[in-house]
Amino acid sequence: MCSHHPPCPAADLPGRTAARLRISYPEQGWSLLCNGVVVFEDTGELLPDGRTAPPHRPAAVRPLAHAA
Repeated sequence: MCSHHPPCPAADLPGRTAARLRISYPEQGWSLLCNGVVVFEDTGELLPDGRTAPPHRPAAVRPLAHAA
């Protein structure tokens, strides 16, 4: 699917979301990457073969307590 150089990571590799953006519909909450992966606003993914990847948001960061 990718026709530029260097090619985007394949849809079955862990770095797949580093692929170039092809189409974006932020009002609908999804984008299509060059490798055929659909990425959703909640960070979930739909792979070209129909498999899904659950959302992988970073854990919430709690403020550090200040030492007295």
